Amino acid sequence: MKHVILIVCSINLLLFALPIKVDAKPNVSARNAILMEQSTGRVLFEKAANDPNLIASITKIMTAIIAIESGKLDTDATISHRSVYTEGSSVYLEEGEKMKLEDLVYGLMLRSGNDAAVAIAEHVGGSVEGFVHLMNEKAAWLGMTSSHFDNPHGLDSDTHYSTAYDMALLMRYAMENDVFKEVTGAKSHKAETREYAWGNKNRLLTQYYEYCTGGKTGYTKAAGRSLVTTAEKDGMQLIVVTIDGPDDWNDHMRLFDWGFEQFDMEKIEEKGKETYNINNSEVFINGFVRENLSIPLAEDELYKMEVSTYISPEALEEKDGDVIGKKLYKLDGNIVAETAIYSDEREEPHFLQSVLTMFHRLTGVL
Repeated sequence: MKHVILIVCSINLLLFALPIKVDAKPNVSARNAILMEQSTGRVLFEKAANDPNLIASITKIMTAIIAIESGKLDTDATISHRSVYTEGSSVYLEEGEKMKLEDLVYGLMLRSGNDAAVAIAEHVGGSVEGFVHLMNEKAAWLGMTSSHFDNPHGLDSDTHYSTAYDMALLMRYAMENDVFKEVTGAKSHKAETREYAWGNKNRLLTQYYEYCTGGKTGYTKAAGRSLVTTAEKDGMQLIVVTIDGPDDWNDHMRLFDWGFEQFDMEKIEEKGKETYNINNSEVFINGFVRENLSIPLAEDELYKMEVSTYISPEALEEKDGDVIGKKLYKLDGNIVAETAIYSDEREEPHFLQSVLTMFHRLTGVL
């Protein structure tokens, strides 16, 4: 689609000129924080969310998703001297023992084992250095433009850093993976080679917050307390990231409660056929939206939304399955959602569309 013609410009849905009624945003102790909605990636709250900082063990979210996607979860990793003698938190691996990669991932996420992180990196990446290369490639692919990884565990390094926003992008991606969701949402796990179960250090999941569905803790003296958690209530899934947050458990609960109270998932588009007039001419074309689209909106935001529809001038020549246009949904001039218009009505995988949308925004291709 080389060029586009604006065929419906700023269809204003401003039915009632009422101010948005959003209660005062919650105070958080963290230096950096973000509240993001899972399905759309819409940012509902942020505090210095794009400032790079040390991130400690929330690094392990990246380590876990790469391990899960490797297809090697059922294979045995041989524990090396390097992994056993990695400093910091541990699941007490022994040099030369074998453990399934799946069990190592649970030890990584539930107990924050730095020894497990190194063992995973060596087994999946061939070496820690090789695995770190995979981590940075993945970060670039996800659009984590203010992140760099030096290791699989998060021990402090001047060139190992991320932002609250980037880590929310990562968690959003990871939570689309069913295996990752199962791991991060487990309150305990017993490895095949252990006589005791590992308990999850995420107290929001195990004790404090009934709607919590997963997350990862982190701490070093230099980084302070870092925390990523997810929660779901009334059909809305939220992600909170805090970095250097001395009162992080309460930060997360306040942000979740505020998000669930102030926003609702509202349907703004229904899948199906629509007829479009090309450039105000006598030429009409059928197009199909392949997904129902809902986004988190505060009270009265629905009535402030502007919708713009674009159709390719080559739309009449496109074949079945081709994208012939798109719809953009804006609030206060900012794009909050978009959906493609197709030449037929086949189903579109939801997260694929989400990744394409992310790519378009990062590259400026609309």
